[in-house]
Amino acid sequence: MTSSQYTPEEPISSIATALAPSALGIVRVSGKGCIELVSKVFSRPKALLEAAGNTLVYGWIVDQNQKIDEVMLSVYRAPKSFTGEDMVEISCHGGPAVVTAIQNLMLKSGFRQANRGEYTFRAYINGKTDLTKAEAVKEIIDSHTDASRSHAAGRLSGSLFTEIDSIKKLIIDTLASIEVEIEYPEDEETIADTFDRKDIEIAIERLQSLVDSWQGEKLYQDGARVVLAGRTNAGKSSLFNAILKEERAIVSDIEGTTRDWLESWASINGIPVRLFDTAGLRETDDKIEAQGVQISRNLAQDADLVLYLVDSSSGLNDEDKEFIKKSQEPLILVWNKADKIEAGGDRPRVEACDIGDRPQAFVSAKKGSGFKELYAQITAILTAGLSTERQQAGLGSARQKESVAEALESVKHALVSADDNYTLDAVVQDLEDALDSLGEVTGDVTPDDVLGSIFANFCVGK
Repeated sequence: MTSSQYTPEEPISSIATALAPSALGIVRVSGKGCIELVSKVFSRPKALLEAAGNTLVYGWIVDQNQKIDEVMLSVYRAPKSFTGEDMVEISCHGGPAVVTAIQNLMLKSGFRQANRGEYTFRAYINGKTDLTKAEAVKEIIDSHTDASRSHAAGRLSGSLFTEIDSIKKLIIDTLASIEVEIEYPEDEETIADTFDRKDIEIAIERLQSLVDSWQGEKLYQDGARVVLAGRTNAGKSSLFNAILKEERAIVSDIEGTTRDWLESWASINGIPVRLFDTAGLRETDDKIEAQGVQISRNLAQDADLVLYLVDSSSGLNDEDKEFIKKSQEPLILVWNKADKIEAGGDRPRVEACDIGDRPQAFVSAKKGSGFKELYAQITAILTAGLSTERQQAGLGSARQKESVAEALESVKHALVSADDNYTLDAVVQDLEDALDSLGEVTGDVTPDDVLGSIFANFCVGK
């Protein structure tokens, strides 16, 4: 969906809720004449046609006098709607057959099936939102933890747009002062001391802060791959279940119980984590188990972090030491079954030559102890060197990061041009390039192919 393909105000319809049994389902329509079209299949057409914006109308959806479902219609009139157009949201019972029947009736009644993200696209085209807020909508839908949702909600509320707009003002004010100097060409031999650099230096600092925010924001959006590895019966499946707080993996004292890997999303101090439970590492003649062991090793090699589990009561063997020393990925040595160690007893000791500087944690998956310390170590490794505490706006996509980085380079080059005594026109060009790049972030200046890639990833109905 791009602006060149966009048909203004064409009536569109789509199912806006999941096709699964639920209390309620919603079919959303928008566009010119959409209220009139819905009234033709509604039991109380006059009440709907006369309804004011932001009101509810009760009735039935009917198809040639056959009742489809009892519904509530939420009526929105332009421009006070999400899309900026007339809209109706049909709230019906949530059975898939009911929702599908109503959607099919809408398509027969003159609506076109909405494209992915077309409602948000129309909101953008009609000036109801900017691209940073539009992208934040998808972020919220895709968020895996409260922390990732909170970061996206900040952008949806306008934090990033406000920051970009503030930086643009610094650049525009500097441009205005330079334009005054250009009016006097007899003074334009050099540009030394012809404009105040303070605003540009502030803009550079704030743009750099935005660029630096991306890796931290990306962690909260995409999550991290954390793999549980270790010998058989080290307690990987028990720890997997304990972190998820549900019985997902089969737990048994029989060695080799886990032969395939399990995966699930978890939250570690607000960080979304794709947690993998893997087969125990050991030599085996069982072809199926051996394949599982190899898959475990492959998953560990692709991990952002490996939690290598060892039974506290048995200690490290040569196979453990070899795996830990050869691992290229960040790794925490997790001593599980710490409850087996007698109170006041000595914890297992290892030599630095065996595990290097790998951090260690003592936990009991069975008793639920030691998790706070383990989570703190996981968080420290995953966020090392990243800006994750959002005291200010952060970037929400790689597209935004690329555009802000381009703006940063342009603004930096403007100062280089000034220091090298280029003409004022050269500085102006750099600053205008920076404004164009920032315009791409918010959508003031955005090519059609970028718009297409953004909204094509939305779900239908949004």
